[in-house]
Amino acid sequence: MQRREFFKASAVAGLAVGLPDLTRSLTGRRAGSDFPQRLRERTARLRRLDDILGGGDTYLVYLGEYQATKALIREATYTEETGRALLSVLAEQAQQAGWAAFDGGVHNDATGLYEDSYQAATDAGDAALAGNALAFLAYQKVNGDRQAGIETAARSCETAGPVAPSGVRALLYERLAWAYAVAGLADETERALETAGAALTETSDEPQPDWVAWVDENELRIMTGRCWTELRRPLRAIPALESALAQYDDAHARDKSLYLSWLAESYMTAGEVEQAAAVTGRALDLCAGVSSVRPRQRLAPVLGQLSQHQDIPAVTDVLEKTRA
Repeated sequence: MQRREFFKASAVAGLAVGLPDLTRSLTGRRAGSDFPQRLRERTARLRRLDDILGGGDTYLVYLGEYQATKALIREATYTEETGRALLSVLAEQAQQAGWAAFDGGVHNDATGLYEDSYQAATDAGDAALAGNALAFLAYQKVNGDRQAGIETAARSCETAGPVAPSGVRALLYERLAWAYAVAGLADETERALETAGAALTETSDEPQPDWVAWVDENELRIMTGRCWTELRRPLRAIPALESALAQYDDAHARDKSLYLSWLAESYMTAGEVEQAAAVTGRALDLCAGVSSVRPRQRLAPVLGQLSQHQDIPAVTDVLEKTRA
C-alpha cells in the first residue's frame, strides 16, 4: 500500500514538472508538421501511468489531455496533413480517457469518449485506431447485449483490416475472442485466439503503435485463460493463467488482481475451494487501495461462492479479510 501511494505521488509530481504544456503554447498559433508526433510521444509517456494507477486516479489527467488537444484543433492553424495527424492523436487520447473512465466506473463517459474516438480516427483515416475504438465499445456492450458485443468486436477487426500492424490485429482478435467467450461460443473463441496468436508470431520490421506495446504472448495467455474460465473449462484456463501470472509483476496491482479473479473462479469451477480462497486472498491484497472498481466487482461472485464453504479455515480467513 505504501509503495503504491509512493508511485501515485511520484506520478503526479512527474506530470507537474516532467511534461510541458504543449497545447496551451500553441493556442491561436500555427502547429508545425512535427507537433503531432511530439504530442503522440507525450501521450505515450502518460499512458504508462495506467500500469500502476487505476482509472479513478488517471481519468481527469487523460481527459484534460484530450480536451486540450481538441481545443488546439479548433483554435490553431495547420496544414491538412498535420490536421489529420492531430485527429489521430485526439482519437488515441479519447481512448485512453475512455479506458480510465471505464476502469473508474464512469461508464457513460467511457462510451461517449469511445464514440468520439471512433469519429476522430475515421476522420483522420486511421483505420487501426478506429478499429480499436470499436473494440473498446464491444468490451462494454458484451456484458449487457452479447450479440451486439460480438457484432461490434467483429466490425472492429474488419475496420482495422488485414494490413493493420500485427500487434493491432492480435489485440482486436483477442477482444473478439472475449466477446465470443462471454456468449458461450467455444469454437468461435478458439478460432479468434488462434488468429490473435498467428498475428503475434509474424516477423516484420513494421513499427507497432505504442498503444499496443503491452500485447505479447503473455497477454495472449492471460486472455486465453480468461476465455476458458468464462466457458467453464478450468483444465484449460488454470495452466494458462498460472503460467502468465508467474511472470506478472505485483507493481501492476490492478491488472494482476483482476487476472487472479479469473484464476480463482476457475479453481471454484474445478471444485478446488481452498486454492480458490488462497488466490482470492492474494487478489484482495493487491487491489487494496487501487482506484479501480473492477477488481472488487470481479471478485464479488467468487466471494459469494466461497461464503457457502465457511467451515473451511482458508475460506474463513479470506471472508474476514473482505470484511476488514
